[in-house]
Formats: sequence, structure tokens, C-alpha cells
Amino acid sequence: MKFVHIADMHFDSPFINLSDRETLGDIRRLEQRKAFKKVIEYIKQNNIKYLFIVGDLYDHKYIKKTTIEYINNLFREIPETQVFIAPGNHDPIIKNSYYNQFNWNKNVKIFNSKIEKVETEEANIYGFGFSDFYCTDSGIENFNIEESNKINILEIHGTIDGSNIEDKQYNAISKKMLLEKGFDYIAMGHIHKKFYNTDLEQKIVYPGSTISLGFDEIGEHGMIVGNIEKGKVELEFIPLDEEEFIEKEIEVTDLISKEELIEKVNDLDIKNNQYIKIILKGSRKFEINTYEIIKLVENERIIKIKDKTNLFNDLEKMSNSNTLKGLFIQKMLQKLKEENITEESKVEIEKAIEVGLEALE
Repeated sequence: MKFVHIADMHFDSPFINLSDRETLGDIRRLEQRKAFKKVIEYIKQNNIKYLFIVGDLYDHKYIKKTTIEYINNLFREIPETQVFIAPGNHDPIIKNSYYNQFNWNKNVKIFNSKIEKVETEEANIYGFGFSDFYCTDSGIENFNIEESNKINILEIHGTIDGSNIEDKQYNAISKKMLLEKGFDYIAMGHIHKKFYNTDLEQKIVYPGSTISLGFDEIGEHGMIVGNIEKGKVELEFIPLDEEEFIEKEIEVTDLISKEELIEKVNDLDIKNNQYIKIILKGSRKFEINTYEIIKLVENERIIKIKDKTNLFNDLEKMSNSNTLKGLFIQKMLQKLKEENITEESKVEIEKAIEVGLEALE
């Protein structure tokens, strides 16, 4: 039996912290739709009978009804494909969710918080869905397969072998216990990095997020395409996200002005399918306002600038100069060395030094 397995699409995610440019969120939401359409087109062209969507299809807090209608209309285009949705922590099947309040197409099955079996001609499909934004016990430990001679598939959102407090809030499951249950394929969601074909005949699989949600999700993003026979699993990963998130570092120690920094940023070699985050490093001699700089750089593929620089490290030497600049630095360094100074005050004084040095050039 052939299937497509996706997870963690996060439709209508606001992408609030992704970019310093206002329009990027809207662009990424359009790219989500583009990727999802590719899934549907692949299913049409390859006569795929099963689509597994394992949690976080959308973000409950932000999802719009029009987006739900868009998704459901695409499901109508594949009427011969059975769509199985196992809600996760971002799209739990709560009272006011669209999983409860919307009339989904008849080929769509949405699992709830009681593990349920759906019998098909080729396999038994089991599923579990979050009924809240957290889940500490799915009940899978006490569950047993009914027909071991048939292909048995499980859809479940959660963390394999999660041991810390955060992991345990999102359905932490023992890998050893899960494998002992005897499923032929375990379709997972929640981890945004793909995890497949790391073991011979791997059965526990994360496809990763369908498109990258930010700079902490580098690498390829897409879907798993599989073919299962009893005792045999063949898997392929197909990329869907056409964009790539890249971090680039710029050393500012030898730069003396904001204009020089902007010139260096503009000289970066950037591809048309890359979203760039610039990390500024080294010792700065001038005030750096990242929001002001990003408005002035030419390439709109640069969507975020992070300042990790230190204040110019020769302040002590400069303070010995019998000039107005030297006297200014002396006074400011005295303030920095005061007892019981707060971190907030230190930051304010350092900013004042930057502004003062620039004004005294």
C-alpha cells in the first residue's frame, strides 16, 4: 500500500519572530499553501490512496476559516484518497476547534483522544489525537494490536524517549515500548526535523515540518512517500519547500561606521531561494540599530539581523587621551564601574557611549 505522510504544516502561523520585515509572514503563509498543493498534486498523479497528517496541520490560535475551507477544498480534489488526521498540540480537537465545528469532506477521518482503529482493505489504521494543548498520557502503553497478520499503522503526535519536563508535556513515548507493539509503520509528528531511513526497516518516522518555520529548522523540508507490504517498508523523502534559511556572520571589528556595515551587507552573495539571517560579531565602534539597518540594505532576502557584538574594547586606552572624547569616555567608564549597577543600566550606558562616540567623530 502506498501513502504520503506529512506533519507540522502549521497553517496560518504568524511567523512573528522570524523576520524584521513586515511582509515575510504573509509570504511564508502563501508558501505553505504552495507546498500543500504539491502534496495534493503528487497524490493525484501517483494514485496514492492514503494521506497521513500527523498533528499541527494548523495553529489553533491563528487559523482562519477561509484557510480551513482552502484545505478542505483540496481534499475534495482527491476523493479516492483516505485522509487521516491525528491532531497535535497546536491543533488539538477541543470543543471550539475546526475539527469539531467544520463539515469536513467525507474522505477525511479525524482521530480523537481515544485510540481508534479504522479498517481498510489493505490495513488497519490506528490513530490518537490531542484533546488539549498538552498531553502527558496517550494510553498507547496499554494498547494492543488486534490483528497482527494484517498491516497495522499508527498515527500519533509526540516525542520519542522524551525525558525532560517539556517533552513530557507533549506525549513522550518510549521507543522500545512502541516497537514492541508490533506496528508495521508508526507515522509521527511534533519533531520538525525529518527522521527516516536511519535504521534498517525503520518503522518510527518523522517527516519533519512540511516547510521550514525559521532559522532553527535548516535543511530540506517536505513529505515522506512510502510503500508498505507486510514485513517490508520502503520510504522516500520528497522536498516541498523551495526556500532555504541560511545564517551568515559579519565581523564588524574593523568597521568604523553604519554606512560601512551596510556596504558589507550589500556585498553578500545571496541566492534567490535563500532567506538570510545576519549575525553581527566582533567589537563595535558605533551604534548599531538592526531595525534601521535592515531598512537600508538592498536585498530583501535579508530578513533578520542579530547584533551579537561587544562595545569597542579599546575604551580604556581611548580614555587616556586628553581630548573631549577621552574625557567623555572617562566619565562613562566611571559610571560603568559603580557598585551595585544593574544590567539594565549597563546596557543604557554602553548605548550612550556608542551614541556619544559617533557624535564626537
